Amino acid sequence: MPINTLPLIWFLLAVMTGSAAYAQEQDTEVDFLDLAALMLRDGNIDRAIGALDQIDIETEQQANAERDEDDEDWFDLGRYWALRGTAHQRRNEAELARDAFNQALDAGRTDASIYLSIAQISFGLEDYQQAIDAVEKAGREVERIASVYHLKAQANWLLGRHSTAIAVLDQADKIFPEDHSFQRRKVFFLIELGLYQQAAVLGEVYLNATAGSADDYVAIGNALRQSGQIDEALMFLETALIKYPRNVTIKKVLAHTYIDQGSLHIAADIISEAALLDPELLPEAAELYRRAGQIYRALALNSEISDQQAKLKQRLAIFIELSRFEQAGAMENDLRRLGLLGNEDVRYALAYALFKSGEFERAEQHLSLLTRTDLFRKAIEVRRAMQECEDSVWKCT
Repeated sequence: MPINTLPLIWFLLAVMTGSAAYAQEQDTEVDFLDLAALMLRDGNIDRAIGALDQIDIETEQQANAERDEDDEDWFDLGRYWALRGTAHQRRNEAELARDAFNQALDAGRTDASIYLSIAQISFGLEDYQQAIDAVEKAGREVERIASVYHLKAQANWLLGRHSTAIAVLDQADKIFPEDHSFQRRKVFFLIELGLYQQAAVLGEVYLNATAGSADDYVAIGNALRQSGQIDEALMFLETALIKYPRNVTIKKVLAHTYIDQGSLHIAADIISEAALLDPELLPEAAELYRRAGQIYRALALNSEISDQQAKLKQRLAIFIELSRFEQAGAMENDLRRLGLLGNEDVRYALAYALFKSGEFERAEQHLSLLTRTDLFRKAIEVRRAMQECEDSVWKCT
């Protein structure tokens, strides 16, 4: 190895270890600010902080007090704190990062990027007012950054300044006419405010201008539905389903919109299709078929439900609706085994089925355990009916 390469190797070793003593032994002066900046550019965050830790800030501040600003040895305190803030921010050390950036400002830095970093960190710390203040102090340099307007709008929204938040989005929409994300955010703001009609109108404008996600269609479809525009909501959601035929959420919202219209058969068919993708929807599909009067279809779907508790509760109701009281009564042991008799609605339904199948004694055992006021009153009526049957058997045959 050539002898003249040794000093270079020693210097590189000093840079990698961040050791001031080693560098001094080789009579090589290391600029730890430049070293930290290099490490940050390379993604070596811990080493960057290690380099910054080699600097004695108090000593440098005292030395600066004795120097002229034009002195070549002047220590750039603002740069030091800006680099430290960046390193802490990349390590997700929010409080340390914000403190360092504020120190950089105190040291005379005026970079718009520092104000933006403070704004982002403050927003993450839920200090929304400081986030807004930092953006305002960043100046004209950030007026063409779209994300700044999103941050300002959301921060104002979370502070309860809803009108201001919407005004910020309107301003941004004019500055960035090709960026439709501001319209999208405004749609969701309007929905949260309960202004469904306005949200629906703006939502359609937004979706006509963009591809739109499934979530967008769901939110705007719900807005139309909740504003009472059922026919418009159905057309909108049917279009969404064509675009996203396997989206379960769209199917569910569409089905509930048909329920609002009173079209239970169509709603049941849609939820039944959705259940092919999400079996947890089987109980809902069966219940819709039951409500729509398609009892045997409901019973068929009920047999496919894997959740035994949900399955038996629903099957009990279906058997009673089909007047299959003996089959309903025969479910007693299964209901008890699954702990469903702790549900007083289930216990009353079983008692009613036992009464209708002539099992008066067993029915009374369950009726006597009811405590809920509304069911207690119903139990009295069942007992009266059982007494009439015992007094005049012909009435119950």
